[in-house]
Amino acid sequence: MLVTTSYQDLPTPTTPMRVHVYAPVGEGTFPGLLLYPEIFQQTGPIARLSVQFASHGYVVMAPEIFHQHESPGTVLAYDDAGRDRGMAGKKSTKLSAFDDDARVVIDALRAHPQCNGRLGTVGFCIGGHLAVRAALQPEIEACCAFYPTDLHSGTIGEGENADTLARVSEIRGELTIIWGRQDPHIPAEGRLKVYQALSEAGTRFRWHEVNGEHAFMRDEGPRYDAEVARECMEIALGLFHREL
Repeated sequence: MLVTTSYQDLPTPTTPMRVHVYAPVGEGTFPGLLLYPEIFQQTGPIARLSVQFASHGYVVMAPEIFHQHESPGTVLAYDDAGRDRGMAGKKSTKLSAFDDDARVVIDALRAHPQCNGRLGTVGFCIGGHLAVRAALQPEIEACCAFYPTDLHSGTIGEGENADTLARVSEIRGELTIIWGRQDPHIPAEGRLKVYQALSEAGTRFRWHEVNGEHAFMRDEGPRYDAEVARECMEIALGLFHREL
């Protein structure tokens, strides 16, 4: 499908949040996806991933997750300075603010004239963690998390004591997690901790490990693996087509 792109500045309990909207061209209604970016916000790779999902028949909304700290439209560079700003935003945003923002986007998706009300969430890196956290909301029927950082450690949000993993029993939809085995940010023992928590909670989930480094879905830079990215995109689309 062809895709239209736009943005909305949505009110939140803190500051206005810019949300990038990607929607199929044509008549009819479609499921909605809340798509979370890496710590660099709305980069070219994230925009292209959003277009891919929308082109397969989804209304995609991708929020700027650090709107409390960055002006609307800010894109952080893929360099040390950009990483440091993103890490600072990750640590200084209250966990409750991330939750409030998820609720705002969920409500906006449900109100979108092209969305049929069936909702999923997907995210990359910190966005993978936020996608899992958003899946705690009862409206989310499917979640795909790509290499979700800090899920095993809880080191996200102000105080770095997130309870996401402790609450996975609240997830009502199906969860798919995709990891890179060569990802230094999420070691084997961290992945094992997540697997055990999901199993003990009785979460309905699928688990995939591929030979890839962190950010292997990002089509810029040396970590990108086109073949693995294609395979993993099919996994994500399979989940959403099946559940939504």
